[in-house]
Amino acid sequence: MTRAELLAQIRAKHSCLCVGLDTDIQKIPKHLLKEKNPILAFNKAIIDATKDYCVAYKPNLAFYEVLGARGWEILEETLAYIPATHFTIADAKRGDIGNTSKMYAKTFFETYNFDSVTIAPYMGSDSVQPFLEFEGKWAILLALTSNTGALDFERLKLENDSFLYQEVVEKAQQWGTPENLMYVVGATAPDALKDIRKLAPEHFFLIPGVGAQGGDLEEVMEAATNKDVGVLVNASRSILYASNGADFQEKAAEEAKVMVEVMKRWC
Repeated sequence: MTRAELLAQIRAKHSCLCVGLDTDIQKIPKHLLKEKNPILAFNKAIIDATKDYCVAYKPNLAFYEVLGARGWEILEETLAYIPATHFTIADAKRGDIGNTSKMYAKTFFETYNFDSVTIAPYMGSDSVQPFLEFEGKWAILLALTSNTGALDFERLKLENDSFLYQEVVEKAQQWGTPENLMYVVGATAPDALKDIRKLAPEHFFLIPGVGAQGGDLEEVMEAATNKDVGVLVNASRSILYASNGADFQEKAAEEAKVMVEVMKRWC
């Protein structure tokens, strides 16, 4: 999906909502366990409930890989159910030497036809470049994440008095463009969002951490949007598990709708 196509979806729906399909069989409503494929049944129900509100879906691969070969089949079936109008993100956090990264890129962009994949950038340009060579596909680099461990490396001060995450954001703009490179920036540090927006004024940000992790949606939108909106705000648990009862689908739709009502001011 191109930047223009993504932006058209955002403008048409007045939404930049991304729904994270981090489906945990231990958390889905118990009545679904009677289904032949409980995880797929849950994913389909969530997609049906949220597709009119969101513009993107982000399966976290850990929740599928843990199931072995069947998990990859469920992932493929889930992808097939997502409408073609929606942007898809493989939350895989890959990143390895160039030869291996090339295979990862082919896996997610050709075998599974995702629009994008999350990348760990700390092995440098040759580990990222293979993901930038596919037309209409995106690399989404980890810049500043919302976990406490971000303090270990991402917020390290360098000799030039900048943080490591700032160096990542600036350096990576030499590798990709606003047409094929996004950044992951956590929602729990709005001041850092403003800072990164200054460093990368044109690029899209994928922003996790709103909802269950405590990020404030209005603060995020105020800090991070640009003239093209420029953000995909991810919500996973707050939508997926808005209810664990028979009304889980309706509650998921309600939660998505609430978020979009806030987003409309910027989208």
